[in-house]
Amino acid sequence: MDKLRKVLNGQENDGGESGLVTSVTGGGDSCCPSLSWETRIKGFIACCALGILMSVLGAILFFWSTTAFAFLYTIGTLTAIGSTLFLRGPMSQMKSMFKETRIFATIVMLLMIVLTVCAAAWWHNGGLCILFCVLQFLAFAWYSISYIPFARDTVKKCFTSCIS
Repeated sequence: MDKLRKVLNGQENDGGESGLVTSVTGGGDSCCPSLSWETRIKGFIACCALGILMSVLGAILFFWSTTAFAFLYTIGTLTAIGSTLFLRGPMSQMKSMFKETRIFATIVMLLMIVLTVCAAAWWHNGGLCILFCVLQFLAFAWYSISYIPFARDTVKKCFTSCIS
């Protein structure tokens, strides 16, 4: 359990791997040091569940308003990403998001979030909104599995075997 806490708090030695944010920020941070580990877990679960609920509610609202759909779905995605702040802290999470191994997934995910909102709010194009939303989901999934050891390689091999 202590090993898990160290990893989630960003205290584990990364072997010198650096990312975009590492050069900007100093050492590790301690977000909400007064919160117990159990409270952090509860905050993570509550925030993640709220994000999923908002995304599902947004998907239901798509038939009435693409703008409401885009905003709720996007806020749901950002809330789900933000739930990890309870576990790791803001700077640790930012450092982790912009490491070389997941910087591409992070940038694509953030770009798709912006394009989803633009397609709904300014361009009023439901088709593009759905396309960007699907790409946002796929980028979020790819970003998420980057935290699971060997998951990306497994997914790549699965798709390669399905295609060939």
